[in-house]
Amino acid sequence: MLCATEMPSYQMMSKSLDRVYRAAVALFAGALLVACSSAAPLRQSTGDLSPDDQAFIALRDAARQNDEGQAASLAARLSDYPVPSYVEYYALKPLLFDNSGHANISAPDDSVLAFLAKYDGLAIADRLRNDYLLVLGARHDWRNFDTQYKRFVVDDDPEVKCYALESRVAHGENVSDAAHALLIDPKNYGDGCVDLITSLALKGQFTTEDVWQQIRMAYEGNNVQTGNRIADALGPQRPDDSQLDMAANKPPLLLASGVNLNTPSHELALLAITRMARNDPAIAAATYSSIVSAFAPQERAIGWGAIAYQAAAQQVPGAVDWYRLSVGAPLSYPAYEWRVRSALLQGDWTMVRWAVEAMPAPLRARPAWVYWHARALKALGDPVGAAAEFALISSRFDFYGQLATEELGKQITLPPRTAATADDIRAVRDLPGLALARRFYAMNLRLEGNREWNWTLRGMSDRRLLATAEYAKSIQLYDREVNTADRTVQEHDFTLRYAMPFKDIVQRDARQNELDVEWAYGLIRQESRFVIAARSGVGAQGLMQLMPGTASLVARKIGLGSLSSEQMSDIDTNILLGTTYLSMVYNQFDGSAVLASAGYNAGPGRPRQWKAALAKPVEGAVFAETIPFNETRDYVKNVLSNTVYYAALLEDKPQSLKQRLGYIEP
Repeated sequence: MLCATEMPSYQMMSKSLDRVYRAAVALFAGALLVACSSAAPLRQSTGDLSPDDQAFIALRDAARQNDEGQAASLAARLSDYPVPSYVEYYALKPLLFDNSGHANISAPDDSVLAFLAKYDGLAIADRLRNDYLLVLGARHDWRNFDTQYKRFVVDDDPEVKCYALESRVAHGENVSDAAHALLIDPKNYGDGCVDLITSLALKGQFTTEDVWQQIRMAYEGNNVQTGNRIADALGPQRPDDSQLDMAANKPPLLLASGVNLNTPSHELALLAITRMARNDPAIAAATYSSIVSAFAPQERAIGWGAIAYQAAAQQVPGAVDWYRLSVGAPLSYPAYEWRVRSALLQGDWTMVRWAVEAMPAPLRARPAWVYWHARALKALGDPVGAAAEFALISSRFDFYGQLATEELGKQITLPPRTAATADDIRAVRDLPGLALARRFYAMNLRLEGNREWNWTLRGMSDRRLLATAEYAKSIQLYDREVNTADRTVQEHDFTLRYAMPFKDIVQRDARQNELDVEWAYGLIRQESRFVIAARSGVGAQGLMQLMPGTASLVARKIGLGSLSSEQMSDIDTNILLGTTYLSMVYNQFDGSAVLASAGYNAGPGRPRQWKAALAKPVEGAVFAETIPFNETRDYVKNVLSNTVYYAALLEDKPQSLKQRLGYIEP
C-alpha cells in the first residue's frame, strides 16, 4: 500500500530536477496514515502501487460506471483500507443510480443516512449528499430533500439546483425569475431541470413560449434529445415525434410543407430554421426570407436571432445585419453575447450599447459586458458613466479588470504582498484534508485530491490561504499553490498566485527562442498550472501541453529525433519543445502575442483565417473577444492577463495589457 505521507512525484522528471519530499502528516478520520521516513515520487505509475491501492482505483472506476456488483466485490476486499470513507462511498454510489446514470428512486435510504451521519463534515459526505439529493429530487420527496439541501455545502450541481427550485414550487412559491436565471445551458440539465420546466409549466409559472424557448435553446446547442424531453411540458400542444424529428434532422422538408396559422406550426418552423442555421446560416437566411411574412413580429426577430448567432460564431458575412433584425427577441446567452461581438467587429458602438442593455441582468453583470458597455458609453460621449462602470470591475485581477484599470488612466501594478510566516505554515501543514489530498495525488487521483484539498480551504482567512499556498509550494504541488493563492480577497501574494517554478529552464529556453519569459510563464500557467504530467482529454502532454504530432514535428526540426511519451513529459524536453513551437508560431504572425497565443491553442491555421475575415483593423482586445472558439477565446485572454502579472513580477514595474494586445489587421 502506498505510504500516505509520501509526496508523489510527477512521472519522468529530469534527473537534475528530481523532487523528493519528507513530511509526517496527521491522522485522517481515525485511520492511521503511517508516516514514512523515505521519500517517494509525487506521482507513481500503476505498477508501483500496492495491490490494495490498485483495487481501490478499480473500485473508484466501478463506482463511476455504477457497476453495483463489481463495486461490492472490490469493497469487500478493502475492509482494512486506510481511507474507509471512500471505500464505503464507492460501494454505496452505484446503488443510487442505474447504468445510464439516472437516479434510482429505490435507493436504500438507511445506508445513505448512516454514511452521512458517520462521516458528517467530511468532503466525501457532501459528495454523497449531492448524489442523494438527486435521488430525493427524482422521487419528489421534498421534505427530505429540503432537510438534506440545507446541509449541502458545495452546491455546484445544476440538476440539484433545479430540484431545489422545484421543491419551492411544490411549496407554493413563484420561482420563475430564478428559473430563467438558472436554465441557460440545456447540455447540463439532466433529469432535474427537465422536471423543473414541466413543473413550472403545470403551475403556470412558465408560459408556452417559455417552454418553446427552452426547446429552441436545446436544439441550438445540438442537445436535441433534451429538447424533445422538454417538449413534454407542452402537454396537449406537444408536436408528435415525427414532426420534432423532421425539424431537427430534415428542416428543409418540414419548411417545404408550409407554415400553418397556429403556434405549434410556427414554433416547429423556428426550430427548423435554428437547425438549418447550424449547418449553413446563409441558406437558412435565404429560406427564412421566403417565409418570414407568415410570422408575428417577435417570431420574426427570434428566427433572425437564431440565424445571426450561428453566422456570427461561424464568421459568416451578414451576421450583424441579421442581428439588427433580432431586436426584442428572447435569445440564448451565447446568442446575446455574439450580438455584442458582431457589433464590436463593426465598430458600431451604438449597437454594442443596446445589445448589452438587452441582455438578461445576470448576463449583463458579467465583467466582459460591463467592460464593453462602458467602452460604448465612452465612445458615445458619456465619459462619466463609462468611468463609473470601469470602476466596478477595475479591482478584478483578470483580463477585464486590467483593461478597465487602463481605461481609468492607470497602469497595471501588483497589490501589496502579504507573506505567510513560518508559524502560519506550520499551522496548516498537518491538516488531515491536505494529508488525504496528498495520498490521492500519490495515486494519480487528481479529482479526489483536489476535492479534499479544496474542502479543507473552506472558510480560511486570506492569511491562512496564503500559508496553505506556501505549504503547497514547499512540497512542489504548484497547481495547488496557484489555485489556493488565487482565492484570497483582501490580502495577496502574487509570487504564489503567479508561481515561477523551473525558472532556470524556462528563462534559458524562452531567451534562446527570443520569447518574453513572462509570456512563456503566462502560457504554462494557463496550460497545465505547472502539473508536470498533465494530460488533456485529447492527448496533449506536459507543462506546455503539446500534442504528440506537434512535439514530434518540433523535435525533428531541432534534431531531437523521435520522442517517447515519457520524454514528452520530461521537464527539460517539454519546455524546450513548447517554447520552440511558440516561437515558430510567433514568427508566423509578425510578433503578435494575441495571434500566436491563439495559434498555440487552436493551431496556426485558424487564427490566420480569423484574421483574414476581418473587414478592417481591430484592437487586440476586440479580436480576442470575437474568437469563434470558446476555449481559445478564454485561453488567449487568460494567457495575456497572466503575462502582464508575470512581467510586473519579473520587471518590477507597472505594465500595460493594451500595449501587449496591440492591433490586429486583416
